[in-house]
Amino acid sequence: MAKGKSEEWRTKEGLTLIGGWARDGLTDEQIAHNMGISRSTLNEWKKKYPDISDTLKKGKDVVDIQVENALLKRALGYKYKETTKELTKSGFMMVTKEVIKEVVPDTTAQIFWLKNRRPDKWRDKPVAVESDVYEDDGLLTALDAQVDEIEDDSWMLEDEDENS
Repeated sequence: MAKGKSEEWRTKEGLTLIGGWARDGLTDEQIAHNMGISRSTLNEWKKKYPDISDTLKKGKDVVDIQVENALLKRALGYKYKETTKELTKSGFMMVTKEVIKEVVPDTTAQIFWLKNRRPDKWRDKPVAVESDVYEDDGLLTALDAQVDEIEDDSWMLEDEDENS
C-alpha cells in the first residue's frame, strides 16, 4: 500500500523542510504551495497531525523572536564595530581601520513597540472609561433657559445697531 501524501511530509526529512520554510518566514500559503497541496489541505493537516502543526509553530516562533529582538535593538539603538580591510602587496587582507559606530534609537520602532506591547498606555484611541452616571442637578436646564433668554434679547442688539 502506497504512503499518503501527508505521511511523506510527516517523515523527519519532510518535517525538517516544513520547519525550515517556516523559519525562513514563508506564509502557510507559500508552504502549502511548496508541499504541492492547497492551503485548506495544510489547515486540515495542522488540525489532524500535531507533528505538522508543532513544526510550523516552532519554526515561526524562532523567526518571530528574531524579529522582536531586531525591533527592540532598533528601538533602543546600538553600537557596532566597523572594520576596514585592504589587500596588501603580499596578497593578505590587513585591517587598516576599526571604528565604533552608533545607530541612534528609532522613534518609529519605539512607537510601534509601545503601541503593541503597552496598548493600555500608548494606543491612538484611548478606551472609553466607564464613568459614574450623575443625576441631573438642574444645571443643563438652567443653561438652556439662559440661551433662550439671550436669543430672545438678541432683537434689542439688532435695534441698537440700526440706531448707531
